[in-house]
Amino acid sequence: MKKLILLIGFAVVFSTAAIAQKFAFIDSDYILENIPAFNAAQEQLDQLSQQYQKELESMYSEIEKMYQDFQAESVLLSADMKRKREDVIISREKEYKDLQRKYFGPNGDLFKRRQALVQPIQDDVFNAVQEIANEGSYAVIFDKAGGTTMLFTNPRFDLSDQVLQKLGYKN
Repeated sequence: MKKLILLIGFAVVFSTAAIAQKFAFIDSDYILENIPAFNAAQEQLDQLSQQYQKELESMYSEIEKMYQDFQAESVLLSADMKRKREDVIISREKEYKDLQRKYFGPNGDLFKRRQALVQPIQDDVFNAVQEIANEGSYAVIFDKAGGTTMLFTNPRFDLSDQVLQKLGYKN
């Protein structure tokens, strides 16, 4: 009987502690949209991406022209000449793929530039959220912009504007 009463006591204490936890949420997309440095960084990244894309498109059209010329002239070429032209086309295609990987690959130039420009801003947002969580004694702060599905959010618990204020921005 004592064990049952003790077990019920623990259950009541732990369930009360769980109910007393504070939860809140932020919208990181909203926060980042209201930070001018983030918007400038995104614009810079978009311009760089377009520049890289134009360079790759130019190279690809050059390869396409080489291939079309080869197709048109192949009947007039000797076997040795055909092989040499095919090798040139194949090497240009390899250069194209290598350049594409260099610009847009997992550790490519665009990724590195994004990390240099955006990562410090995201770190500042994370630190501000962490400070607010500590100051407000929040157990959990969700991000509704991420993959978390939130069917209902009460604006009263939205800390996004507080994060912007903590970062020195006014909305």
